[in-house]
Amino acid sequence: MSGEQRSGMSGTDTAAESGDDRAVMEAVAARVRALRKERGWSLDALAARARVSKGVLVSLENARSNPNLATLVRLCDAFGVPLTTLLQQPAAPLLQPAPPADQAVLWSGPGGGRGLLVTGAAPPVGAELWHWKLAPGEEHRSEAHVSGTVELLHVLRGTLTVTAGGQEVVLPQGYGLRMAGDHPHSYANRTEAETEYAGVVLVPPHG
Repeated sequence: MSGEQRSGMSGTDTAAESGDDRAVMEAVAARVRALRKERGWSLDALAARARVSKGVLVSLENARSNPNLATLVRLCDAFGVPLTTLLQQPAAPLLQPAPPADQAVLWSGPGGGRGLLVTGAAPPVGAELWHWKLAPGEEHRSEAHVSGTVELLHVLRGTLTVTAGGQEVVLPQGYGLRMAGDHPHSYANRTEAETEYAGVVLVPPHG
């Protein structure tokens, strides 16, 4: 769902704007370094695959900058992993609760809307669970994700307009949607009341 986000509307992409920024930065830095080394990629190779500058990667891997959501999504697509893989270490317990304090707000809209990454699963499953709120007039736009990505949506409140690949659908409260995530897409609230929806992003295994 992915201004650009993995689950998508225009606005300011931010990576957890709170007192936990340092923890998020350090977690992302550690995971990006580890994933890059596992694959034997240089900084230049990752920069080319993720379509970000080498300077951005250097700052990110040294936890000197807090990357925006678009950058995180491009890195995830390059690695073939869900966003939660960059934000937290995989856990072994059979049951792993995700308390509100551990859920990151990764998109904020100009009218107060937000995109909350609730939890996720690392490959080979590769999934992200999102909770979205869009204020009237807000829109979230997303780049195309890697081929084979699938998004599942459920409108909890209000009306959601989804656009992908030149097609558009209006979803009232209670409606669900299955959508190919490998085309540019957007999510919009074109009504005068708040829209709330849940989304699951299914990320294919990295080839």
